[in-house]
Amino acid sequence: MTLEAAGVSDAEESAYRILVTMGRASAHDFAVRSGLGIADAEQILTALTAKGLASHTDGVPRLYRATPPDVALMPRLKQQADALDHARATATGLLEIYRDTMRRSDADQLIEVITGADALRQHLRRIQADTRDEMLWFCKAQYVAMPSGSNSEEFDALARGVRYRVLYEKAFFDDDGAVDNVIEGVRAGEVARAVPHLPLRLAVSDRAIAICPLVPGGPYGSPEEPTTALVRDSSLLAALVALFERYWDDAVPLHVDDSGTVSGTDGVVGADPLSATDRRLLSLLVAGVADKAIASQMGLSRRTVQRHIQQLMTFADAATRMQLAWQAARRGWV
Repeated sequence: MTLEAAGVSDAEESAYRILVTMGRASAHDFAVRSGLGIADAEQILTALTAKGLASHTDGVPRLYRATPPDVALMPRLKQQADALDHARATATGLLEIYRDTMRRSDADQLIEVITGADALRQHLRRIQADTRDEMLWFCKAQYVAMPSGSNSEEFDALARGVRYRVLYEKAFFDDDGAVDNVIEGVRAGEVARAVPHLPLRLAVSDRAIAICPLVPGGPYGSPEEPTTALVRDSSLLAALVALFERYWDDAVPLHVDDSGTVSGTDGVVGADPLSATDRRLLSLLVAGVADKAIASQMGLSRRTVQRHIQQLMTFADAATRMQLAWQAARRGWV
């Protein structure tokens, strides 16, 4: 029997199926068809009626008719589905509380040690497959577990809307094929920047889990198999995210032009990264001058001013004009 999820017992389901095939039936007729005694037939028909699976006439003898399945069963199934969804959400919440409690009392719940390149590669692939919003990445020169160009999980994640912010150190671009692989990533949607040097290798998924080395690895570190930490939600994870953001703010955006040339790979901001027009526009913007007045003073159209401001926001990775003004002051642009 299959209607248990709707709160219907096996005996009731069997009786309901028979009644569906009979149209109208008295208790006597139902007893004959089902092979039940008259008393048992009346009892099961009463139970069906009480659950809304059947109805009866007021005459004598009573004639019973099955309630249409969409009316009798669908609301019950929806109610059960809603209850199941609620129970699942409650269980998920309890699981998070349990995990948080365990993390506070058991360090093994906070940090998991990963030994070996194969294990590290599998973990990197898995956390990218599970990422829903954003990946943060420090890419140092010379791979430890994933050769440049082999991270197909990044492109799968980008395709489903995950944002990738990737920081490359200058020496990374000396690796064979590194530049071409970065170009492919940027064109697929990766937001990339460069710095002269990175302090460690790092990958962070949704700001909830991170992978970073416990001891130096790769060609410039220990010749042994890499030993890596998988760090879950904790003060240590928050510190790693803050480290990423600190380096990200000082990094140089990588730009790929139509010819496939990459600029900014040395990770060093030029002496004058902005044009004279950009600097004057920024000084007026920071001073609180409105777009219309800026356009008038600079002899530009209002649309051109707004386009310049949007380009500057993109260059500074600023989501608002206030953030642009802060970045301009911090970087010495005004």
